Amino acid sequence: MNLKQMGWNSYFDVQSTKHEDLNQTEPARVIEELKGFFRVLSASKESLAELTGAIRFHSTSRADLPAVGDWVLIRALENDRASIEAVLQRRTKLSRKASGTGMEEQILAANVDTVFIVTAANQDLNLRRIERYVALVWESGARPVILLNKADLANDISAALLALEGAAVGVPVRAVSGITGQGIEEVIATSLIAGETAVFVGSSGVGKSTIINALFGRALQPTAPVRESDDRGRHTTTSRQLFFLPSGAAVIDTPGIRELQLWDSNEGLAQAFDDIESLAANCKFRDCKHATEPGCAIQQAISDGSLDAERFGNYEKLQAEARFMEGKADIEVATQAKNRTKRLCKAAKRFYKLPENER
Repeated sequence: MNLKQMGWNSYFDVQSTKHEDLNQTEPARVIEELKGFFRVLSASKESLAELTGAIRFHSTSRADLPAVGDWVLIRALENDRASIEAVLQRRTKLSRKASGTGMEEQILAANVDTVFIVTAANQDLNLRRIERYVALVWESGARPVILLNKADLANDISAALLALEGAAVGVPVRAVSGITGQGIEEVIATSLIAGETAVFVGSSGVGKSTIINALFGRALQPTAPVRESDDRGRHTTTSRQLFFLPSGAAVIDTPGIRELQLWDSNEGLAQAFDDIESLAANCKFRDCKHATEPGCAIQQAISDGSLDAERFGNYEKLQAEARFMEGKADIEVATQAKNRTKRLCKAAKRFYKLPENER
């Protein structure tokens, strides 16, 4: 497999020229992140790689470290081992706020072209969560596609598709079944392009791995049946992994996401809720709060049924969350800069304490 088939293009050619000082290195793509190591694939072979101390030292957050889908420059070592000498700039990145109380960005997948938002035609179908996913994807720079899985088990698949189209305006929605193969050929023909990369995201048990197995025509990823007690899926994928389809497209499987907080999402929200923002532009007053003001186009649309009140409520909730996150991120950036300065000052002091012949 050559680099172009793996997703390499002129964008990464330009990035690699900035590292001409790194001799005896070659490009490779991160196909799995492990504890302290990365599985990477170059044009020649697969290797187990680890980061150089310099990359770790200069990284200010986990988002600076390689993620699945990233392109890196590696130096070959013995026994199929390698060292990662540089991480190339990402063309796109799908990220969220890392779980927990801290303020840190977590990269879910890098350099992806299409994001398949997978939901199931059962109790998992949550329109408000789908809206959140769509905003996340538009912000990433990739294309969103919604896959309504387990279509063979749905009581009213037409109603579910209609509801999803209303929650994800302008986003393709496809009914599929990873078990029976329904809709899989259409997904391959319309959304999986040779040389491009797609990632599957969604809650645990919606069938992401089952769909990937259907794409390959064999059991590539382990799966588990849903619990009969609550119709919820079981978590089977434990790490993000990148695979290459026979068609030449690359796909990334991800563990189920339980907590999905947005990160740097202003543009994504504007695109995901373009219908609401277009309505707001027609309000009588520029500073309309869309509550009780006269001439409010939003309230008029809710009244006549052309806008779902719950969709508008979720839009306001996500906007407030984005403003809160932006404020916390500014504080975090300042703290990181301060800590980085402290580290550099300590390193300089240690250096100048050394005898001149040891510097």
